[in-house]
Amino acid sequence: MRTRHLVAAALAVATLAAAGAATAQNYPSRPVRVLIPFPPGGNVDVFGRVLWPQVEKELRQTVVIDNRGGANGMLGSSIVANATPDGYTMLHTSFAFAVNPSIVKKMPFDVVKDFAPVTDVALGTGYLMVSHAGFPAKTVRELIDLAKQQPGKVRYSTAGVGNGQHLAGALFAERAGIDMLHVPYKGGGPAMTAALGGETQLHFPAPAVGIPHVKGGRVRGLGFTGNKRLASLPDVPTIGETVKGFYADAGWHGVFAPAKTPPAIVKTVQEAIYKALQAPHVRNHFLNGGYEPQGSNPTEWGRRFRADLKRYAEITRIARIEPQ
Repeated sequence: MRTRHLVAAALAVATLAAAGAATAQNYPSRPVRVLIPFPPGGNVDVFGRVLWPQVEKELRQTVVIDNRGGANGMLGSSIVANATPDGYTMLHTSFAFAVNPSIVKKMPFDVVKDFAPVTDVALGTGYLMVSHAGFPAKTVRELIDLAKQQPGKVRYSTAGVGNGQHLAGALFAERAGIDMLHVPYKGGGPAMTAALGGETQLHFPAPAVGIPHVKGGRVRGLGFTGNKRLASLPDVPTIGETVKGFYADAGWHGVFAPAKTPPAIVKTVQEAIYKALQAPHVRNHFLNGGYEPQGSNPTEWGRRFRADLKRYAEITRIARIEPQ
């Protein structure tokens, strides 16, 4: 009897494995839904809408982008965490995904156990620091002097608490020895709008979002948080040229699937993204926007992601962000 049960169990496992292989071979047979957990207009959304149409061509299947902003990316991420692990629901997010566990006391999901890493899309070289057109400070030095004269009066908008923009702004304030007021919004788009309209004096957008506004004269480019000037804005100095030793990258964009998504399907999506990133118009869009295309395999990406969980925990400690 025991032998019969063992044989039956083995047959069941083999049947499931065969079904999984067949599913992977037929994938994708219907539209793929990509959750971008931020409102339209932010840097993840801007890049995603260039990347995924090309991925669509590689997969030979429709890809539908679904923006679900809120809670620093956790609202949309929760949808993916609870989705069926069949490859038809994907998460395209920012490195806020790796920061949230350090700043949120009660996470609605486990970023390691509830997700399968697919690939890193791109690595940001830094953020622009832009000011409202009417802001009196025209350089980083003038900003620091003004902020020292008016502690807590200079307001900077970000895409949310613990977002990369928040970390960059907090680190800048600490290194410059000034006190600025952080004003979080529900995404990069609303945060950029706040700076454009004068609700805040400063914002730290990704270059792809900020460059058009700087060139259009709607905001002033005060500095760049990366370690070298942007080729597309050579007249905007790095913040490190004024605040010696200051540097803050803009983190990464990455793709995740629900946990237990078949590895073959995860690999198919990763390979499609990697190929899409090689398309000249996609690659140039990322490079011109201050991001370096990546496309690592799932194993490499998973290893790097887990290391970043520790790295960002240390950065949030330096920035003195208390878990809420």
